[in-house]
Amino acid sequence: MTVMTRLRSAPAPEVIEVAENVYAYTQPHGGWCLNNAGVLAGSDGTVVIDTVATVQRAAKLRESIERIGADPVRTVVNTHHHGDHTFGNDAFGPVTIVAHRAARAEMAASGLGLTTLWPEADWGEVRLTLPNLTFEGRLTVYVDDRRADLIHVGPAHTTNDVVVWLPAERVLFAGDVLMSGVTPFNLMGSVSGALRAIGELRDLDPQTIVCGHGPVAGPEVLEQTTAYLRWIQQLASYGTGQGLNPLQTAREADLGEFGALIDRERVVGNLHRAYAEIEGGELGRPLDVGKIFGEMIDYNGGILPECLA
Repeated sequence: MTVMTRLRSAPAPEVIEVAENVYAYTQPHGGWCLNNAGVLAGSDGTVVIDTVATVQRAAKLRESIERIGADPVRTVVNTHHHGDHTFGNDAFGPVTIVAHRAARAEMAASGLGLTTLWPEADWGEVRLTLPNLTFEGRLTVYVDDRRADLIHVGPAHTTNDVVVWLPAERVLFAGDVLMSGVTPFNLMGSVSGALRAIGELRDLDPQTIVCGHGPVAGPEVLEQTTAYLRWIQQLASYGTGQGLNPLQTAREADLGEFGALIDRERVVGNLHRAYAEIEGGELGRPLDVGKIFGEMIDYNGGILPECLA
């Protein structure tokens, strides 16, 4: 297999105030390694929800927080362990970094492995900075009188997904459980678990949703993601019934309405996870991510998925 790459520059990040002193930091176009972050500004300190993938992008995030007058940052929340949401932790110095218990373990195990997938990206001298406060289930953080509920909803995108819910403002920071205009990715989590998680998030009745990637959305993203994941389950049922492997099933599939989503090669990884769930066993159990990523490249015509980190 000959792997070709295509790298270009990404648009500038945007800071959007989604409620009073609550900001979404979005990185268009939202594809691989272009994640979103959140900022909860308080009178004596700020909570940052997720960081970013590179040293240069972490500096821009920090500068944006300073420009809106939200310094000093006291707390960072990592919604899950992936490097595009955590590699920028070090930029905030000795702060409290909060994550699910399993996220810390996964971060330590995977290290800087993400950088090897796209060695041509300008990662900078990334330093892995692990969470120093972990929890299971739920944890509530206060920023002045504002309540922020941290809720573990995995396995979904990963086994350790945490969302941040602001009940008074009805604002949800969903991490990568939800993506806006971007193909969901559940290879390291669970398709059925994600559907269950979305049901829990729907019950919260959010009005504004800051997804892990893509533009700020409303509750419609819950239904859009549900439709995609159910389609994946239907494809997997068809493929297994026909004796096709996930890559063969993906190649036969008509993406239809989902063809406009960014990073459509993720269909291969999602099918591998859905196949595993048909076989049975523990949700979110490890699969051979490296091998499956290679199949995603094959599906993509031998072109490495575009990462604009």
